[in-house]
Amino acid sequence: MSPTSSDAERLQCSDVQRLRANNPGPLTMSGTNSWVVGRDPAWVVDPGPSLAEHQEALEGALMERGGLGGIALTHDHIDHSESVAALRERFPAPLAAGRLPAPPTDGRAPLAAGRGPADVELSDGARFGPFEAFYTPGHAPDHFALIVDDVCFTGDAVLGEGSVFIAPDPGALAGYLDALARLRERELYVLCPGHGPPVWTPRERLTEYIEHRLDRERRLVAAIAEGRRSTEELLDAAWSDVPEHLRPLAAVTLAAHLDKLAEEGRLPLPFAR
Repeated sequence: MSPTSSDAERLQCSDVQRLRANNPGPLTMSGTNSWVVGRDPAWVVDPGPSLAEHQEALEGALMERGGLGGIALTHDHIDHSESVAALRERFPAPLAAGRLPAPPTDGRAPLAAGRGPADVELSDGARFGPFEAFYTPGHAPDHFALIVDDVCFTGDAVLGEGSVFIAPDPGALAGYLDALARLRERELYVLCPGHGPPVWTPRERLTEYIEHRLDRERRLVAAIAEGRRSTEELLDAAWSDVPEHLRPLAAVTLAAHLDKLAEEGRLPLPFAR
């Protein structure tokens, strides 16, 4: 397949189809991607938001591909997971996720919302249908990339456009950087992200993501050494390129960076947070 071929044509070689939800925004960028993988039956990564048009597109793709074998979530943020129940009501099938939904309380069958008898709670290296789970904390504590042969569905660990925000969970940023480095060691053909187009240069993008975080860290450490302490001062120093409307998200990632420095004993004491 020529590098100039369309993304859809190149994905077809791996029997993968991308369906993008019409939910653009500051957090979702051009929209949330759902991925349909294989056939007879097909498998879905991240059914996406509860939008009728998107759900109809998913159902149509599954009908063409011989039904649904199962659903895998990269993580349970609403823009990736909201359609799980509706899709399972139409195509009863098991769910795999880092955090399974709580049992329903409205009388529905358990399979519709999670905790069904065949459901799988993911762990690093676990197998579900054609997928290998690859733990990628950082954006969310339940985040997993999902690998099929040389295709990696990265959710919000690596995007096709822009960068991700890191939640300040214990060990989040260190775990994220370690996961990116481990993922870079895999022989991958394409990254299929939760937002944005496919990434056809996986190793280069993963290196770019690692260097991006380390550059933020270097700038942050320099700002702290200069005596800057407030959130606004640190954002001005290390996230000066971030648009004003995204500064609240940058502040979340700043907290994750400060946590990492604290975990490594690299924050001066006392350091008011």
